[in-house]
This record gives sequence, C-alpha cells and structure tokens, in this order.
Amino acid sequence: MSETPKRILIADDEPLYRDTTAELLRDEGYECICVEDANDAIEVLQGHPFDLILSDLNMPGNLKLELLKEGRTKYSHIPMIVVTGVPSVPSAIESVRLGIADYLLKPIKFEELLAAVHRAIRQPTTLPRATTSASNVTDTRTEYPEVIGRSQPMIELLDIVDRVATSNANILITGESGTGKEVIAKAIHDHSQRADHPIQIIDCTAVPESLFESVLFGHVKGSFTGAVKDQKGLLRNCDGGTAFFDELGELPQTSQAKLLRVIQEQTFTPVGESRPVQVDARFICATNRDLQKEVAAARFRQDLFYRLAVIHIELAPLRERGDDVVLLAKHFLNQLNSGRAEVTDLSTQTLECFRRYDWPGNIRELRNVMERAITLARGPKIEVDDLPRQLRDGPCQSGPGAGLSEISRDEALDHADREYLAILLKKHDGVIASAARQAGLSRQGLSKLLKRHGIDADEYR
Repeated sequence: MSETPKRILIADDEPLYRDTTAELLRDEGYECICVEDANDAIEVLQGHPFDLILSDLNMPGNLKLELLKEGRTKYSHIPMIVVTGVPSVPSAIESVRLGIADYLLKPIKFEELLAAVHRAIRQPTTLPRATTSASNVTDTRTEYPEVIGRSQPMIELLDIVDRVATSNANILITGESGTGKEVIAKAIHDHSQRADHPIQIIDCTAVPESLFESVLFGHVKGSFTGAVKDQKGLLRNCDGGTAFFDELGELPQTSQAKLLRVIQEQTFTPVGESRPVQVDARFICATNRDLQKEVAAARFRQDLFYRLAVIHIELAPLRERGDDVVLLAKHFLNQLNSGRAEVTDLSTQTLECFRRYDWPGNIRELRNVMERAITLARGPKIEVDDLPRQLRDGPCQSGPGAGLSEISRDEALDHADREYLAILLKKHDGVIASAARQAGLSRQGLSKLLKRHGIDADEYR
C-alpha cells in the first residue's frame, strides 16, 4: 500500500501565489487545502487533520497573528511555516516565540519553499514554553554552559535562543560592542540541527573589499595575479552548517550585494569558475550598529536587512544585567588564573566596585580588567588597588554612575583597551600572532586595534 500523502493547509489571500503553490506541492505528492483568510483556516483546522500549516501574515483575520496564536495553542502538534511579502522584526520575533518552524520571505523560489516544507514535516515540532520558572532557569543554564548569566535579560535571551536554534531562519544579533554576540551565535549553532557541521566565523572588518569574492567564494589557480593555487573559500567550509558574519555593519555596499545573492540563491561562483557552487548554510550576522538607521541613511541595503533580520536578537549591555557581572568576574578568574593559582578570589569592595561601574566596554572590558588584575594582584584576593583608574576613582566609591561626568563612555573604553593591549603585548614580547591568539582575535583584528590606539608592538620587543 502506498503511504498516505501529507496534508498541508495553505492560508493566503493572494490567489495566484496560493493556487500556484498548492499546484506545485501537489505535484510533489502533497495533499493541499487552500483558504484565503485566517478565519477560514481556523474553521478548517477544527474539522480536518493536517501535517503542516503554510500561512501568510498580512491577510484578513490575521492582522494580530490570530492564526499563529490559535495554531500554536490548540494545534501545537502541527508545524507551521510563515511566508510573507511584508516582513517586520516584531512579527518575526513573535512568530518564533510562538514556535513556528520557519519564517520565509516572498518572493521565494519553490525549491527553497519545498526544502522548508520537507524540514518542517520531517522534524518534530518545537513547542513554545508557557512559562519561565525557577526550575527551568536551571535547566537552561545547564543546556548553555557557555553563556554566563542568571539575570532576567539573560533568562529571556536564552528562551529566545531555545526557540530559534531549531529553526532554519536567518538571525541578526545586535548589541553594544563587547556584549557577547559571537558567544550567542555559537550557542545557537551548537543547539541547532546543524551542530554536526562547522560554524565559519567571518570578520567583515578583516576582509578587504577587493578580496571579498576570493576570500568567501574561493578561486581557481591563475584566476588573478597571486592566485598560485586553488582556494576553497570560507563559505564552502560551512556547507551544512552556519556562516557567522561578525561586524556586518562594516561591510561595503558592493559586498552587501554579493552576500545578498548568496543568501537568496544559496549558490556562489568561485573567482575564475563558470559554474555556480551550491551551499547549504544558515546565516547569522552580528553588528553594534543600528542597521535600520543605516538603511534609512542609504548605507545598508534594505533587501539584505530583511533577508538577515528574519529573527532579531538584541543583547542587553552588562550594566543592565545586575549581578551577572559578579558571575562573569568569577568565571574569568577561574579561566585566566591558571598561571597565578594563588589569586583565588575578589574582595567584597572589589565586587561592589564592579556592581556600581557602568562597564562601557561590557563583557570584553570586564575580561580585560580581570586579566590585568590577576597579573597585578599582590595577594590571594583581587583588591580595589589592583583595578584600573576608571574603576578605582569613580562609581565604586560613591553611588551608581558617580565620577562618570568626568569621563565619557568612549574615553573609558579606550582607556581600558589601551591598558589591556599594553599588558598583552608586554606578556607576549610584542609578538602580535601569539598576543592575538590569547585575546581571541585574528592577527589583522589585533593589528587594527593597535593602529586605532596608536600602539607600536615593536616597542614591547
């Protein structure tokens, strides 16, 4: 006996799209029932079993996402895919909170839609959490040991990470510099269906515009001066996995257009080749810029923004995360003091100082401060005297924000970076490669930081 065909409910008020999609899916062996608004969809769901709901967003009866909410509440066993021609960040976030399988943008190639349908029907439905209680906070912390924090913003963040990890939607992570965007990107990848494949980190500030295609797409020997051998390219390294573009806001517009084409078509052509190469990758991007303002100022492509910001995750700055600063400080103490085992704790005054400081450089600044303090500590505890001047002389002695009127956030961050870079170079005798490895940066990234702060590595050799 042949297998019973999977049944799909298609809800869309565009007749041409709805009927064409249904016909193409029927050719693939699916049984399709079509409705033109959310009210009809809800009525049909009450009387018929379905294996998938394929729904538009902007249609009658769904202006407040009624179909999505009804579907996830009463029919949570049925996976749902959203396909919309009018995307918005709020609707994308709410869709993911409700536990949809995918959020796709019109116009979409049928091959991409069919792949999403196969995935949604094949994979078990991810149900949304009804509540976030103290008990499941512990579970979340166990599931994400790489993410340090128990504050309310972190509980909410990890709840979103839980939901988006199992989808295949592209993700935009924003937040101030140093808030841990790469850590969150890796957490999403590690808990996704793509975890068995690599995540490729692409630093947009480290890829020269003239070499963008060669670095990302690869090239063949002899395709340009200096191409002495075939080069595979970074995107091939993450086939089946995740492509993480860090500092996306720094990408030149010519490169933005090339990236958009890859995301839309899931193909690219290596330099010197004539045939395109297929790639199956999820795109996660991060930036500290406000890309909506960049779009308004015509510095960032609107079509690329909507392709990448299907899911938008905003990271809270460290100053809004309460006692997470203490957890992070103790984490860095354990992580960094392997060579100074006699430094085992932080004094009460130091912890109070950490709580009151504004942390303009966020987690990156805290790590720098801890590495400096461990290096300079004269006893088993890190004391206030072991801290940089901006912590000693300001808010740790009076109330929150005290002393900040005399030093701007940018000045405080620059001062902390300069101190850290000086200690780092001294420790590694001015060798940029080894200093970059310890700092978790590329050699080019560290060189750019040194140039920005006017620091010459040769002076430490």
